Amino acid sequence: MAATGAAATDLEVVRGKRAALFFAAVAILLGLPLWWKTTETYRASLPYSQISGLNALQLRLMVPVTVVFTRDSVPLDDQQKLPFTVVHEREIPLKYKLKIKCRFQKAYRRALDHEEEALSLGSVHEAEAVLFKPEKQAEGSLTVYVISEHSSLLPQDMMSYIGPERTAVVRGIMHREAFNIIGRRIVQVAQAMSLTEDVLAAALADHLPEDKWSSDKRRPLKSSLGYEITFSLLNPDPKSHDVHWDIKGAVQRYVQPFLNALSAAGNFSVDSQILYYAMLGVNPRFDPASSSYYLAMHSLPHVINPVESRLGSSAASLYPVLNFLLYVPELAHSPLYIQDKDGAPVATNAFHSPRWGGIMIYNVDPKIYNASDLPVRVEVDMELVMEVFLAQLRLLFGIAQPQVPPKCLLSGPKNEGLMTWELDRLLWARSVENLATATTTLTSLAQLLGKISNIVIKDDVASEVYRAVAAVQKAAEELALGHLSSAFVASQEAVTSSERAFFDPSLLHLLYFPDDQKFAIYIPLFLPMAVPILLSLVKIFLEAHKSWKKPEKID
Repeated sequence: MAATGAAATDLEVVRGKRAALFFAAVAILLGLPLWWKTTETYRASLPYSQISGLNALQLRLMVPVTVVFTRDSVPLDDQQKLPFTVVHEREIPLKYKLKIKCRFQKAYRRALDHEEEALSLGSVHEAEAVLFKPEKQAEGSLTVYVISEHSSLLPQDMMSYIGPERTAVVRGIMHREAFNIIGRRIVQVAQAMSLTEDVLAAALADHLPEDKWSSDKRRPLKSSLGYEITFSLLNPDPKSHDVHWDIKGAVQRYVQPFLNALSAAGNFSVDSQILYYAMLGVNPRFDPASSSYYLAMHSLPHVINPVESRLGSSAASLYPVLNFLLYVPELAHSPLYIQDKDGAPVATNAFHSPRWGGIMIYNVDPKIYNASDLPVRVEVDMELVMEVFLAQLRLLFGIAQPQVPPKCLLSGPKNEGLMTWELDRLLWARSVENLATATTTLTSLAQLLGKISNIVIKDDVASEVYRAVAAVQKAAEELALGHLSSAFVASQEAVTSSERAFFDPSLLHLLYFPDDQKFAIYIPLFLPMAVPILLSLVKIFLEAHKSWKKPEKID
């Protein structure tokens, strides 16, 4: 009986050891890999090498320039050398990681018969009416006509002319170095119509260090797919003023043609509102000499904040909002004028705030108060108001007056208030800005994902990153080829895809899930199971070790 009991006990011990080993094997060989696989952070592959290569990207902005020579513009020997192509390239000196080179590819040729006939007319405006209207040029390209040195097409004291379209006129010269002299004049005119350091510095103001470029270059709006424009009439004293403004007709006559011409840069929506009892928030000062009130220049920044809370236009907007306010001062503070830093009245009686909008003060004619009882009816001169608001709108979009060469005649804008080459110049700037923004966003995203390993990278996020990288590369290629329209579209796609990937909500799911929380979750799960298995394994190891060291009994 004793032998049978001992054999049964030994059998139970062996069975317990096998069970412990089996449980340990299942936990280690099956449980741990399964747990590791099901709890790992999914991270789709990203083109890290291509993203790092974007920091060394070199942009070549190619401007195709067609140079047309009339018969008497250069010596006969030089005319016989036509046609040929000359390339002028220079680097834009900006303190930025993207190296930008501007390339003017000048294709020289002789004038055709109808061009000769048009350029022999009495004035440049007549030549434009005959010659330039049928011309259909690609975005970003320029045509420069070289006329005789003694031609009457331009005033005698003018050496060049910049028209409203993508065309310009330059006087020729009878000199053995005619091509070199005229070539320098053409480059000066082409730079004024396309790319300058100021234009690119304004576009890259958010990416440049705080130096001379960024002090006065933060006016232009940032590039966006759309913009919302709100016109507001502020009537703080409706008991004294019954103000009427034909904002609908003014927008259709003055603003909409300008926005239609600017439609390539984004989508626009326009609305209007009237706010009663809306005060500026700054008490004007009285000037006894002129019996008027004034706002000093240093108080203008304090005008916007109290008014902005009443506007309510930017709260639910997905796009940048531009506010244009027409303020009719109350009777107690009329007339009201804005003074500049020297204390002189501002001619337009208006001011604008970068990337926000503009405010114009509209004073009521004092004679009206003597003719009728309060409230007096006030009819706003919308032509005067829209002239100021359109000028501010141009500044807010970075469409400033170009720096023309000496003795250069600059044409006035078209009926739309925008020259065609000004739109091209804006698209150049926006394309460079979009590429800089997309590159910065992708680089920041790659650094973030490389630094924090427990952020989930979903496939749709990875596809947006790949799409953004491809769009940046395509935009750079199109800019180098001089295809401005397709380059701008690609740069917009690059910004949209990069920001969509950067701000994807899935990137934040595990961002705030530190290791101590992992231990707090997994220890109550694994400890009750792991302790018996580990103790059993230790016991088995000690018994096996003792049996190995036990000496054999020899009879």
